[in-house]
Amino acid sequence: MDIKEKFGQRLRFLRKEKGLSQEELAEKSGLNRPYISAIEQGKRNVSLEVMEKLAGALGLEINYFFKE
Repeated sequence: MDIKEKFGQRLRFLRKEKGLSQEELAEKSGLNRPYISAIEQGKRNVSLEVMEKLAGALGLEINYFFKE
């Protein structure tokens, strides 16, 4: 499993833990739903700026993406 897949799985876990759909996360983060889906599938290489948007939308610090 590569880093994109690991990040995608972590994002999916955190999103579901917060009870959000991909659409809701997209709306809160200012990203679009297909992009969120591609990230969760490990198909997109995510920038630090996007990580920051996702963390903010989830109400988390960016470091939560890297905790087990």
